[in-house]
Amino acid sequence: MIVYAVGELLRQWRKRRGLSQLDLAIAADVSARHVSLVETGKSTPSPDMILRLAEQLHVPLRDRNHLLLAAGFAPRYAQRPLDDAALSGALGAVRRVLRAHEPYPAIVFDRRWNILLTNRAVDPFFAYVAPDLLRPPVNLVRLGLDPRGLASLVVNLADVRAVFRSRISRQLAAAPDAALAALYEELLSPQPEEPTSDRLDADVVLPMILRVGDRELRLFSTITTFGTPTDITIEEIAVESYYPADAESAAYFTR
Repeated sequence: MIVYAVGELLRQWRKRRGLSQLDLAIAADVSARHVSLVETGKSTPSPDMILRLAEQLHVPLRDRNHLLLAAGFAPRYAQRPLDDAALSGALGAVRRVLRAHEPYPAIVFDRRWNILLTNRAVDPFFAYVAPDLLRPPVNLVRLGLDPRGLASLVVNLADVRAVFRSRISRQLAAAPDAALAALYEELLSPQPEEPTSDRLDADVVLPMILRVGDRELRLFSTITTFGTPTDITIEEIAVESYYPADAESAAYFTR
């Protein structure tokens, strides 16, 4: 494993964001010379300076801790279990979102797409999933694309795969993660024989279409995240809420 100094790590983040040293200096209200000295290791930045630069580079909290450690400082951000007492307010808010969204499905997942919580509207769909896919950690991408999972229900599977591929590609471009990259290679790496996305005509959003029995359910989703997290766990979770795209699909859930 290669161990980088904090200056080199900051340079990598700056390059990843497509910024020049001058761009970063202006955004962080420091001199371009100081940014250069930090990146070359000729100047050791204080913890506050590291965090100021990291803020302008939109570095995730987990990686801000890595920057601090690389400079010899203690991590600044905690990563608590979701059921930790300190996160009770945030967890309560998430549970309220899940309950309030019923009778439509909603799922909470982490940065690697492992499902953490669901509401009751999701449970009937798990009946179609092979038991081994429901052993923790249950991965939403694997659940959606495995033929023994929900893929057997998805009419426009190529569209759904393309959405997963786009979202995870953006994640990896924003913040590299070895486990997420491995998941991408396993399930989303383009294959020569892979059918192209049909990109069904949609007036507003591209739906996911599920065939359940003799019904076709058309659903679209929204993603909810915390706006000002200071805990790594809270920053990395998202709530995906599914909505019916037509009256027939709404009737299925509300009957």
